[in-house]
Formats: sequence, structure tokens, C-alpha cells
Amino acid sequence: MKLLFIGDIVGEPGRAVVQTLLPRLRDEHALDFVIANGENAAGGNGITPPIAGELFSAGVDVITSGDHLWDQKTVAELLYSEPRFLRPLNYPPGAAGRGANVYQVRHLPPIGVLNVQGRTFMPPMENPFLAAAAEVERLRAQTKIIFVDFHGEATSEKIAFGRFLDGRVSAVVGTHTHVQTADEQILPHGTAYLTDAGFTGPQDGCLGREIEPVLKKFLTGMPQRFEVARNRVCLLGALIRIDDATGRAMSIQRVIEAMG
Repeated sequence: MKLLFIGDIVGEPGRAVVQTLLPRLRDEHALDFVIANGENAAGGNGITPPIAGELFSAGVDVITSGDHLWDQKTVAELLYSEPRFLRPLNYPPGAAGRGANVYQVRHLPPIGVLNVQGRTFMPPMENPFLAAAAEVERLRAQTKIIFVDFHGEATSEKIAFGRFLDGRVSAVVGTHTHVQTADEQILPHGTAYLTDAGFTGPQDGCLGREIEPVLKKFLTGMPQRFEVARNRVCLLGALIRIDDATGRAMSIQRVIEAMG
């Protein structure tokens, strides 16, 4: 299986680059499955049902999320009715939506997708390690191919999580910090790992936002409105090849594709 994971999509520029480039990438790499983190897709904050529809129409198979999940109130519609949209698994019991699911696409073996949120320098959540361990066992009863989006701030927590699930899932790729790391690797027991996929959207700014308000906030400490930047729009993520029979990763490479 050839899987593309697209790092955090930021605003209209991020959506536009996915719509423009994903059809070509699907053909060029003979992609079987595409997962994208969409938690910043609505003006840089959250996601809405129409925007999720745009991404699905562009060729995204599953959308994951993170700590900006609740920034748009209409996200509840997705949580209750859209099985291709995932929220972090480790919310307390009773939270709307689902944190993992198994998907069947065409002639391919089923693929499990798991979305988890870290706790270090992040809002309080249930323990992601314990929550994921139980869920992975449930998913493995249905498929050997499992992809994990770990949405977290701390590099140490992400690395530890990858090592924790090494050999039990096909891939662990981090999101949230918006800066693509250069540590892609296959861990000793066959799990593909990347600390952060980076973000998909305008790269000439500060994590996808216009630089001047960010600088003013740092210089003055005063609240600012952080508008989405516009220039040098790129799609960032990771391309992963997975053995269909064993679920072990065969390769992982970072993706950086510029629009125009």
C-alpha cells in the first residue's frame, strides 16, 4: 500500500494547494490512500462540514484533527455523522465522534487510522499511551495496517510514542508544530516514524500566519489577530509504503510540493 499523509492544512491557501496538487500526486505515486490533518483548514482555526467536503472531493480519504477541533461550532455535524473524520482518541468517555476507524478502499486490505493527542504543553487529556494501546489491539483484530497521527507539542513525547507502538502499527507521524522535521525512519520493529509532517499552506510567514501581527505580539505582548499568510504555498507531508501482508513499513520519505 502507498499512503500519503498531508500535514496540517492551514486556511484557504492550504485547501487550494491540496485541491491543485493532490490529483497529480495520486497519479504520480499511484497512491492508494490519503490522510490529511484538517484541524486548521477553516481560516486557520478548526474545520467545517463544507470544508471537509472540499477535501474529500479533492481526494482525501480520511481527515484527522487535534487541539483546534472545537474552534468551529458546526464541527459537531462531522463528529456525529462523518466516519471519515476523526478527533483525538483520548478525549474522556462520552465525547462526540470517534478517535479511530477501519476503512476499506477498493481491492486493498483494510486500513486502520488512529488520531491521538499529546499531553505535554497541551490541554489536559486522557493518557494517550494507555488509550492508544487498547485501541491498537482492537484495530489489529481487523487489520495489520494501522496509521497513527500523533498531534503533540513535545518532540520527546512524540518519539516516545513512536517507540511505544513500534511493531504494533505501520506508521506514527506527528502533527501540530507545523515545522517539518528531518528524522524520517523505519524503527527497529517495522514502524515508519516522523516527528512532524509540517504544515500545508503558506510558508512565508510564521506557522502559516502573517508575520507582522506575530512579531507585534512578541514585541508588545498585546493581543493580535493572526491572519493566514498567502505566499509560497506548499503541500507538506510524508509518503509511506507499507507491506500489505505484514503491515510493516517498507519506506518513508518527506514530501514538499510547491504550488505554481
